[in-house]
Amino acid sequence: MCFLAMVVSTSHQYLYDMAQMNTIRTGRAEFDDMLPRVRKFLENDTMDMVIDGQAIRGYRSPDAPSVWIRDHSDMMRGFRYFENDLQSAVTHFAETQALNGRIFDYFTTQPEKLPCERENWTKYVRVPVEADVEYRFIKAAFLAWQATGDDPWIQGLIPHMEKALDYVFTHPWRWDEQHQLVKRPYTIDSWDFAYSAGHHDWLQFQIDDNTFWGILHGDNSGYYEACRQLALIYWFFGQGDRAAYWESFAERLKTRLNEVCWNGTFYTHFVKLNPVTIDGVDEASQLSFSNAMNINRGVVPQERAISILKEYQSRREQTDSFAEWFSMDPPFPDGVFGDEKIIGGAYCNGGIMPLVGGELARAYLTSGMETAGVQTLKQYYSLISEKNETHLWYFPSGEPATRETSTSPDAQPTDGWGSTAMIYGLVEGLAGIRDEGRLFDRIHLAPRWRFADVSEAEVNSGYAASGESVGYAFQENDSGIDLEVEAKATAATFHIPIPAKAKIARVSADGKDLSFQESTVESSRYLDFETKISGGTAIKVIYQ
Repeated sequence: MCFLAMVVSTSHQYLYDMAQMNTIRTGRAEFDDMLPRVRKFLENDTMDMVIDGQAIRGYRSPDAPSVWIRDHSDMMRGFRYFENDLQSAVTHFAETQALNGRIFDYFTTQPEKLPCERENWTKYVRVPVEADVEYRFIKAAFLAWQATGDDPWIQGLIPHMEKALDYVFTHPWRWDEQHQLVKRPYTIDSWDFAYSAGHHDWLQFQIDDNTFWGILHGDNSGYYEACRQLALIYWFFGQGDRAAYWESFAERLKTRLNEVCWNGTFYTHFVKLNPVTIDGVDEASQLSFSNAMNINRGVVPQERAISILKEYQSRREQTDSFAEWFSMDPPFPDGVFGDEKIIGGAYCNGGIMPLVGGELARAYLTSGMETAGVQTLKQYYSLISEKNETHLWYFPSGEPATRETSTSPDAQPTDGWGSTAMIYGLVEGLAGIRDEGRLFDRIHLAPRWRFADVSEAEVNSGYAASGESVGYAFQENDSGIDLEVEAKATAATFHIPIPAKAKIARVSADGKDLSFQESTVESSRYLDFETKISGGTAIKVIYQ
């Protein structure tokens, strides 16, 4: 292969340039074409604004010309590979933070509800019922720092992150003292309107005397992840006391979440804090989309992850849905949230979302259901390659959302939210490159190509903003695995799938033997070891 020849001829020189960044070469279009195709979608999703004389670039919501921190932070898992400006939007959210720590949901300089809204003012919105905004701000800041390595910038944001968490963990609208968990009004998972039992004549975004309160599992898994991200930043700067504090807080959230929200099969959609019944809703059976996200955020024990994933598969078999990427299943009755377009099978009320599919793909691949993860990525590629379109949601029949069926007249067929979730599944799940530090200084490599029947692959994953990257050339045959890894100065842990009956004779790095262990994830066998990478390293796994 050309990559292997290049590595050998340069004697492990660090050789990646921007043109080689973020490529996958397997000879299979469903994998090789995914990154460039999603990059084209993302080119249509940028929003460039000038606010207070400062240039700001953000990535817009799929259905509105505005930069929502929830969409932007999730989408950063994909666009950080291609985008140079990862900081300006995050900085703006920090600079507009309220004194009590609250973060805005979104900002825009464009009219959003044409033709009735025509003003080109700068607009900021916080939806009161939302409880997830602050963790998404921390996530965006962390991912931007991870990709840029801008230490002074992230140090300047630490007080904003602390203030955001303090707001959520103390404010009576956000924190439930009894359960020691984040609470919110009765919304559809983490969506932004609440059930009002008819007390409000449309979508209810406000908190009032008729608000029904409860615990959403997804809020708490998101804050678990945010606390751990802040802890990692503190560890990097040698502030062990603060790092330990946030790690401890995260573990308490994780424990309480698993005690309060687990129903024996998956996480209960809404653990009610005051009584409310919605006619026609079997609440105990409702599987909501944050279940898949919980797995990837690290709060779900392995046996529970398998339970959740098998539940998604079971529901696909029991329904007529073309995919198990359910936003909510079963959905709420048509219109009970106040909008006639929020019907069963539409939007966040049972619509089929690539956003969920990408989370499932990564969860399948990392939880021992690798074949299902590969199939999810292949199905998504088939979906987007037919018309070169991707939508925020689809009806269970496979029909995409339209301007007429969507709650937004500005919905467009270049959804960056779901497409970047699929990139998340492809890069971290199947290609198996995960940055566990900053600028790839600590990486986890788990190339899972054998589950896709791929025996040779060239992969590079890099950050455009800093130019840092990691790449490998992978070959597997009956005698073993050759893995040429290229990076700067990196501590690497390897988690490589091996054949069910293979016996390992030797594992080496540049000819030096490495100690190794074997592990199983469900029925899949893996080989685990670690080594340092500096420039380039030739890994060999030899079967007996």
